[in-house]
Amino acid sequence: MSLFTEELKRLQPQAGSRRWFFVPYDQLSDDMGPLSREKPGDLGIILVESPWKAGLRPYHKQKLALIIANLRHFALEQARRGVAVRHVISQGPYHKALGPLVAEAGPIQAMVPGERELRLDLDKLAASGGLTYLPHEGWLTQISQFEKGCGEIPPWRMDAFYRQVRRDADILMDHGKPVGGKFSMDPANRLSWRGKPPAPDPPTFPIDPIKKEVGDLIQREFARHPGRLNLEALPSTRADAEQLWSWAKRECLPSFGPYEDAMSLQSRALFHTRISSLLNLHRLLPAKVIADVMGLDIPLSSKEGFIRQVLGWREFVRHVHLATDGFRRLPAGPCPVQTLPGEGGYRRWSGKIWNLPGGYIDADGGAVPSYLSAETSLPPAYWGGPSGLACLDHVVASVWEEGYSHHITRLMILSNLATLLDVRPRELTDWFWVAYTDAYDWVVEPNVLGMGTFALGDLMMTKPYVSGAAYINRMSDYCSACAFDPKIDCPVIPLYWAFLARHKEKLQGNPRLRMPMASLVKRSASQKRRDQEIFRTVKDILIGGDPVTPRSVNH
Repeated sequence: MSLFTEELKRLQPQAGSRRWFFVPYDQLSDDMGPLSREKPGDLGIILVESPWKAGLRPYHKQKLALIIANLRHFALEQARRGVAVRHVISQGPYHKALGPLVAEAGPIQAMVPGERELRLDLDKLAASGGLTYLPHEGWLTQISQFEKGCGEIPPWRMDAFYRQVRRDADILMDHGKPVGGKFSMDPANRLSWRGKPPAPDPPTFPIDPIKKEVGDLIQREFARHPGRLNLEALPSTRADAEQLWSWAKRECLPSFGPYEDAMSLQSRALFHTRISSLLNLHRLLPAKVIADVMGLDIPLSSKEGFIRQVLGWREFVRHVHLATDGFRRLPAGPCPVQTLPGEGGYRRWSGKIWNLPGGYIDADGGAVPSYLSAETSLPPAYWGGPSGLACLDHVVASVWEEGYSHHITRLMILSNLATLLDVRPRELTDWFWVAYTDAYDWVVEPNVLGMGTFALGDLMMTKPYVSGAAYINRMSDYCSACAFDPKIDCPVIPLYWAFLARHKEKLQGNPRLRMPMASLVKRSASQKRRDQEIFRTVKDILIGGDPVTPRSVNH
């Protein structure tokens, strides 16, 4: 018997007559749903720990530890309150784990899961009457607000949705007008960071016996999974979540806004709060963090920038994912779907097949849109092999060490370079899904398929988010550690122009690309040929697992 099961048994109240409630792994809060308003002695909760689900993809060790440690601590926290707890370890889908409990205790309830993949799994139990759904109380907005702000059919735009929900919630509004005169302070939030103000060191958290036991479990049972496991960097208790949030409010948010888009070798997160993983588990509630930020004495650019991320973008992508059934239903018709869960290039990097867990595979691999018909394999450099590009190598290293990097490095380094190389959007999406501790289908698919790669065209974005070396050099110090010069021989420069030229037919009518497309016309025929030659050379070298060098690119 493990320390966790012994402690849970010790704390377990008498079951008695209870109403049973299933709590998914991403709803670990007693500040929402029935747990927030009913007597603990009237409720029992069911928590499922599923090695089967963990084996569907090569998830980062830190991600698995984060989920399991938080789930186990949540179980103990609820038992201390007097809530009866059934903790189940399942080697199969969730509906099969819950089925015997329904047969024993009768129908159970659950708030609608955030993940589409889990909803489809549980729908089998719901169809038989064994499970009834309650609304998910962690979300801040309703479908009606999305439809009112954006319309019922795409294209959908986050800024329209954000204005709608700001007005509805009366957040940062003054007599119907946005505080500061603008809904978005984003133009003021584009400073590069050159060492001042000092960036905070991330907090560490106690390694209690429960967390240590989870760490041992990960190293023993999930040894084939990639990534570094760092228990000191892993918040697992309610107290840890509050500690992280207190640190973020004190150390990060005062300077968050102006340096939101900055990147640096000296600090991986700069002034980003690092709370996204806990928000997506609901260890921190979105409503609470917004209310707290509204009460802080910080610059408006920081306050609005943070609220736009949580109330605006986070809610927007969830609605888009829901409205399209995970992008399976698109305006042009049904989208192809990958048959099995994707491994994001794991085999190409490791030389090993990612063997799916035995038994019933109850999950597909997601929608496969590709507006720009990208077909390049994801380079092994995304798994930690050297690319020769300091920006990419630095960010990838941080991902495999921490399961984290902030949203600009995700967009303007990882997604940008993959898009310039015509990497398959689905494969990049699967890589993000396995590599990041905060990635679930409802958030990772819109962010990568919709924004990062423009695989959905203008469904939710107005343009592809691509750039050359100038942007990376302006917003970071990455180029100072690179063998390439961002103004002379960096291959990202020709990769950018080659991308625009290859996709000219689909991009030339885009009003937000008018200036770069006009500049493309001015490039000589020899420059355009050279751009495409460098694209082919860089792509072949990186796909082969080798780093690019000035000599290999500029021979």
